[in-house]
Amino acid sequence: MQSEMFEDTIVAVATPPGRGGIAIVRLSGRNALDIALACVPAGSRLGETPNRAVITDLVNPDLAGEILDRAVVTWFRAPKSYTGEDIVEFSVHGAPVVVDAALGVLLSLGARPATPGEFTLRAFLNGRIDLTQAEAVRDLVNAQTGHQARLAQRQLRGELSHRLQPLKERLLSLIVQLESTVEFVEDDLETESRAALVKELVSAAADLDALTASYRLGRLVADGFGVALVGRPNAGKSSLFNRLVRTERAIVTAMPGTTRDLVSEPVELEGIPVRLVDTAGLREAENEVEQIGVGRTRTAIVDADVVLVVIDGSLDSSDTVRALLDETRHATRVVALNKSDLGDPDPSLVEAIEDSGVSPVSVSALSGEGVDEVRQAVVRAIGGSADLAPSGVLVTNARHHELLTRASKGMTAASVALSAGYSEEIALVGLHESLQSLGELTGETVIEDILGRIFATFCVGK
Repeated sequence: MQSEMFEDTIVAVATPPGRGGIAIVRLSGRNALDIALACVPAGSRLGETPNRAVITDLVNPDLAGEILDRAVVTWFRAPKSYTGEDIVEFSVHGAPVVVDAALGVLLSLGARPATPGEFTLRAFLNGRIDLTQAEAVRDLVNAQTGHQARLAQRQLRGELSHRLQPLKERLLSLIVQLESTVEFVEDDLETESRAALVKELVSAAADLDALTASYRLGRLVADGFGVALVGRPNAGKSSLFNRLVRTERAIVTAMPGTTRDLVSEPVELEGIPVRLVDTAGLREAENEVEQIGVGRTRTAIVDADVVLVVIDGSLDSSDTVRALLDETRHATRVVALNKSDLGDPDPSLVEAIEDSGVSPVSVSALSGEGVDEVRQAVVRAIGGSADLAPSGVLVTNARHHELLTRASKGMTAASVALSAGYSEEIALVGLHESLQSLGELTGETVIEDILGRIFATFCVGK
């Protein structure tokens, strides 16, 4: 859909602020090429051939053609550009004073500053990408891990839209069948036809539910999760914490109770951002400081998505372990049986752990043996490492999850209505709601204020 709403030309710096080798200043709009030609010397060859970089001076026409910089300038002709409009990109030297001067000249020639995400908004409104792809641009820019970037790249290629397209076609076919029955009253649905439609609706809703169910893991991949290391004093929590973060972040001594407060560090586990929290040892506190530390540990247990219970395989008794596991019984847990370098643990310890329904992971925080297995166990506990493989569609966006849920509910309501013998008009209400929801997801039917909220989260220049 070609938009008619953009009569002006926008400009923004598309590279991060600060000093760098190169900075990119981007123009987009119907006057982009004219504005660009006004600040390069005649004969620069800019505008002769699209998609070809031209090395030329960048000049200030208000100052008798004073040269601002030597730049590489590329013109992308509409509609075969990112925004679907004429785009001109100036690659200038990355000194802030040069970038500001180039930006100032382009503004003085009639461009206006772009709002956050406006380049991508224009790409969406001009039909270059759908709304899920536009959101993927933001997700890719904000990616903190390789796995997040891969998921964003797949959505940018339209994987979610492609997955939904057959479902939308099935939904439209069902609507046509029911609308035809309403139009021609004498062609009431036979029992067999109703049963077939119900079966098709149940199948389509199940497909949507499978996508919706992936959000639990997708949200964790997108937003990360918290892991609290808990255990008795001197069980090796801080040593294991340092192994997991790959640096000496927490203080480690042979004296029990060294950790008095929470120590937090962001890490990446299997491509997922994770906030690791080292906690004070759980024990009967002997003074006010210890009481505060133990209290914060118990709060961390409640707040964590996964609790990594660290047990000293050389010293902890089975009674101590049972008490510790009972205190963390409501949490999603991984049990690390530490100090494997000192020999095999007492069988009663393993039995006590397994009685709680958890299989321990043997590890030595001193030597590093088993640390990778601990990382994998934490990821499995939160969602299953097999689900993190780069295949299939993973829903990572709360807006997508809400609309998919709404679409599935509409289909389910329609199937229930048909099964109960209600009229086709009743079933069509649910089906039209489903189609509306799927249209909102990809942007075919979207409310303007929703666009405003989405693109306000973008950076300027994208």
